[in-house]
Amino acid sequence: MPESSLAERGDRSEEQVSGAKVVAALTTQGVEYVFGIVGVPVTEIAVAAQGLGIWYIGMRNEQAACYAASAIGYLTGRPGACLVVSGPGLIHALGGMADANMNCWPLIVIGGSSERSQETMGAFQEFPQVEACRLYSKFSAWPSSIEAIPTIIEKAVRSSTYGRPGACYVDIPADFVNLEVNANSIKFVECCMPSPVSMAETSAVCTAASVIRNAKQPLLVIRKGAAYARAEESIRKLVEQCKLPFLPTPMGKGVVPDNHPNCVRAARSRALQFADVIVLFGARLNWILHFGLPPRYQPDVKFIQVDICAEELGNNVRPAVVLLGDINALTKQLLEQFDKTPWQYPPESTWWKTLREKMKSNEAASKELASKYLPMNYYTVFYHVQEQLPRNCFVVSEGVNTMDIGRTVLQNYLPRHRLDAGTFGTMGVGLGFAIAAALVAKDKHPGQRVICVEGDSAFGFSGMEVETICRYNLPIILLVVNNNGIYQGVDTSSWKEMLNFEAAAMAPPFCLLPNSHYGQVMTAFGGNGYFVQTQEELRKSLRQSLADTAKPSLINIMMEPQAMRKAQDFHWLTRSNM
Repeated sequence: MPESSLAERGDRSEEQVSGAKVVAALTTQGVEYVFGIVGVPVTEIAVAAQGLGIWYIGMRNEQAACYAASAIGYLTGRPGACLVVSGPGLIHALGGMADANMNCWPLIVIGGSSERSQETMGAFQEFPQVEACRLYSKFSAWPSSIEAIPTIIEKAVRSSTYGRPGACYVDIPADFVNLEVNANSIKFVECCMPSPVSMAETSAVCTAASVIRNAKQPLLVIRKGAAYARAEESIRKLVEQCKLPFLPTPMGKGVVPDNHPNCVRAARSRALQFADVIVLFGARLNWILHFGLPPRYQPDVKFIQVDICAEELGNNVRPAVVLLGDINALTKQLLEQFDKTPWQYPPESTWWKTLREKMKSNEAASKELASKYLPMNYYTVFYHVQEQLPRNCFVVSEGVNTMDIGRTVLQNYLPRHRLDAGTFGTMGVGLGFAIAAALVAKDKHPGQRVICVEGDSAFGFSGMEVETICRYNLPIILLVVNNNGIYQGVDTSSWKEMLNFEAAAMAPPFCLLPNSHYGQVMTAFGGNGYFVQTQEELRKSLRQSLADTAKPSLINIMMEPQAMRKAQDFHWLTRSNM
């Protein structure tokens, strides 16, 4: 061996590496973003991660950090990481882990923990972290040594992305962080391979194609599982080749553009209630799709389930056909059947006529509501916002009526460009999701904007992340749709009357302080803040915010406190007596 090589090997044998640097080798597994709040014992891990080229985004609350990291997993297909301190820091992140698991998004949480030698002694922030995280994750473990860290991290990343994606937790004892070992003892593991692509049996695909061909009133339902699977091209080809109507669920919007002529989102209830064959692309028959049961569906409706998870098949309703595997690959298998024997659903059928009439009727009703001048209602606000939205923007939305009505008016044209409360119905995700989307936009899609539409109540869950947005100068426009309350509020004069008595005894539980100026939160940190009460002010402030690419903005939109959504054929959730 040459003398120089021997010298290099000798130098390497003397090199020491800390546990923090070993953990930071998340980059080996394709992790590009870490969100968190530093403190004992994880600060050195964040510093080491930046040294290895990982983007570290310091947040103001661990819950928001975990939401942001999970959204990275959905948007990029590779998990984001959330770095938290021990005990309370990890507990704050559990909400984000549960949300990621329910949404089936890949996520890695790295938590510091108390020193091994102090276990069971009442150490600082001692808590059974690995055990606690097992309830909220696919994989939860701590490495037995620094040398074992790369293997554990590789398994966590692999587990988070293989099969049905979800959250994984890795526990790092405090004494590992600054402990140094010989660099030669660390065996970094190669990046795990992409998730295997599985396909359905040919006989099942043939049966599914036959059921579709024989349908009198077919419907495709596209959910975020299809978006995560990057199935947009194949699903759009199926829609157009077979002339089938499709209905996107909230985060399935944009897999096929909302303005596509075959989109029947404006006739959602009618389409679900009267379809005789429904193909579910990455869509679970849970509360969002009313469990697949009457009266929202026909008693004899035939479901074709297309899903990555075997345990999901047959939940609540026995399907006519199941296609288990990668949604993109399965859609291509279906297309092969229709390529062999071409077939199209008749565009002039009675079913299409029924859907188009209902869409026209619902759209007219929404436009009528939007024509109200002052005070503005939800429809007025969203129709004016929609007029100016860039077609390639990300839309993040949360808040009960804000989200439910907004999804019917605000359109998406690209896949994975809408984020909302999701399967878990989680309030407080908005700003974390928006920060994740803005980082992806800034890094991979320069020029794209993030429009985060918040109810005033929803904004309160994570409003301090406005400082994070300003600190990193992210391309986010926050729209706070302010009705002075949760569901609804009261006007200023009614509130003043209540203050003649004890507010805690008299004020309705859903009330918030009327006419709060949330825009001042943004201006406090150097962004643009607006307080608008009229349509003209809304249009002007949004136009200015879109034109200003140097600063984030928050537009506080005052609206009718008692405004609600238009009458529904069916109640969305359990009926309230309020």
